[in-house]
Amino acid sequence: MDFLPAERSESLSGGRENTMTSEEQEPDTLEMVEATVEEDLTELEEEEEETTEAEESNTPNGMVKHAAFSKYETVYDATFDELHLPPEVSDEIRQTWQALISKMGSREAVGEAIYDTIMDEAPGLKQFFKSPKSVFALRFSNGMNSMLSELDSPSSFKKVVETYGFMHLDFAVTAPRVELVREAIISVADMELGGSFTDRSRQCFILLLNYIGGAFVFVLRELADRIRIIQRSWQLVNKTETLENAVLPEGAEATKDPNKPEEEGEETSPKADSNTNKDSKKGRVQTKPNPDQEQQRGSFMIGAKNNKNPAMQVPTDFAGMFMFNAAVMGFAETAWMNLVLDRFDNIASNIANTSRIQEECFVLSLCLAKLPDPSSLSLPDFRAVMLAALRSLIPDEWDMNHEVAWNWLWENVERVVSSTVSLPRPYEKAVRNFMFGLQEEQLQTIRIKTYADFFTRCPAGQEYFKQSTTRLYFILDKINEMTVEMFASPLKLVEDISALGLRHVGYGVPIELIPPFVACLSDTIAEFTTDDMALKGYSWCLTLVSKILSRVIMEGSTVVMKAINTNVEVELKKAISLAPRGQRAKQLLEVSVGTQSISPLYWAIDSGSLSVANAIIEDLLIIRADRDVYYYGCDALFTRHPEVIHRLCNSAPTLLWPLFDGLIWRSRLTSHGFRRVNYYVKHLIQDRWFGLRLF
Repeated sequence: MDFLPAERSESLSGGRENTMTSEEQEPDTLEMVEATVEEDLTELEEEEEETTEAEESNTPNGMVKHAAFSKYETVYDATFDELHLPPEVSDEIRQTWQALISKMGSREAVGEAIYDTIMDEAPGLKQFFKSPKSVFALRFSNGMNSMLSELDSPSSFKKVVETYGFMHLDFAVTAPRVELVREAIISVADMELGGSFTDRSRQCFILLLNYIGGAFVFVLRELADRIRIIQRSWQLVNKTETLENAVLPEGAEATKDPNKPEEEGEETSPKADSNTNKDSKKGRVQTKPNPDQEQQRGSFMIGAKNNKNPAMQVPTDFAGMFMFNAAVMGFAETAWMNLVLDRFDNIASNIANTSRIQEECFVLSLCLAKLPDPSSLSLPDFRAVMLAALRSLIPDEWDMNHEVAWNWLWENVERVVSSTVSLPRPYEKAVRNFMFGLQEEQLQTIRIKTYADFFTRCPAGQEYFKQSTTRLYFILDKINEMTVEMFASPLKLVEDISALGLRHVGYGVPIELIPPFVACLSDTIAEFTTDDMALKGYSWCLTLVSKILSRVIMEGSTVVMKAINTNVEVELKKAISLAPRGQRAKQLLEVSVGTQSISPLYWAIDSGSLSVANAIIEDLLIIRADRDVYYYGCDALFTRHPEVIHRLCNSAPTLLWPLFDGLIWRSRLTSHGFRRVNYYVKHLIQDRWFGLRLF
């Protein structure tokens, strides 16, 4: 009777004790108690049914009341828990978002409308929106799509929201400001969708936005200090400097801010400062150890171990200092620390990206699993050496806050790696045996069924799989090969996936199609095996591949690449118009993710977007002045693509005219009927090694 109210339980117990004075009365008394219990249960069930009916009648459009609606009725930032929603609520949110995109024509249009509404309804927030409208629209739409794609998985959805919360650490996110942004988004949906934006849709969307906003506030309050400490100290130990804060040597001429507008009537000088157009490697943040540093690792270890004048060999970067301390502390022969050190830069540099850290931990587990005895690893030893190296490099700034922050980072990494380092070996064996044991008839069935299920589940995917059937089957076979190769050569495959992801950026593939494709392939594979280990290993590896691919597409999807996909010259000019003068050439010539990069110019040529390619060349070869500094993309173009003339002759000869025309500067002033003209033909005569160029 524990389920009864307390007072009812006491009264029944009391009645029972009073009637136990006679053995003859005991059976009747028990029957009375049981009858009373049944009556009470019936009454409770009726009351619950009446309450449920009342809630359904009071809920918009008959939607069943859920605990999450009462919790996230307003912005809730006391805790940051997983969000568990009924399937119909998740579907309602996604359908509302897709309806809004369909109504306005594109995701970017939705983002721009929300930006304009925020500026109109909450002008006080303008100071926090530092990105141009087009950039904000792209980031906002991509962020919403990535979050909604994980809405059915509470743990994955929480990680994505947490990652975006880390991206907002530099902004004073508060509950009132979240409410202003939320009302602006709801206002756009209400205005565009009209009657189709029902009370149910409104309530579901408000719940989602309140959860996301509360998570941002929670992350800012609880974790912002630790993230900032790690980011700043990691920059210091790697000696990363930008051109803006670098100290110029004596006698060097300081340049002015390239973002300042030009003065009217200023005459453009015929001589462009070529120094400002050199490859930006000097100003690029480089945290990975260079080859010279790699060669010095062994000398640091040997010198410290043999105590041969170690003071003359103490390094000044993290990689070298780590190996130096490892040798001093007796870990000179510990090979696995080199593997962790190689991935540690990616971990520390992406501390504000939870999904990326998990991805790096999984890749690290695959690397460590190749060791003879991965179970004997002592990960706490790495923390000891890491902390010693950090203390040695930044002794003036190091305090207990740094100690807590870096310990917190490594505890999270160690927890993930420890739980997954034992998985790759059994997974690899099971997956390899399963894949190599499939017959050709079974493989053909897997190909047909996977695409059939995917096109049924996501009809929009047919717009991106327009190749022949043979090509589609080849793609699926390559995916299956990746699941085996990931266990054998994880680092090589990560580089290959990065290159593949950048090509998908050029194709304009939306990342929301990747999770359903992975689900369809995993469901199909499950029908051909009863080996639970093989199925788990295949799904785990396939999910990791999809995460890496999605990340690369997200990082490479710039406004320039979006414009190239449309092949509209106006869109490209709009995308690049807000870029600083000193960065325009880089944005037009390179999109890089990790060690892989593609050229927007070459991609526009190869994809047939010649009008956009023409606009890129014209924009690069315009001389722009800013006080005493001049920007001209000629050097950047031929440094990035020294063979550009040969490429245009073979692939797009119509672009040779705007290229050669851009290499000529004509003065707007005349003297005695003559006009001064400069011909920039250096790169047409000599190559990058100052030798004679042979076409």
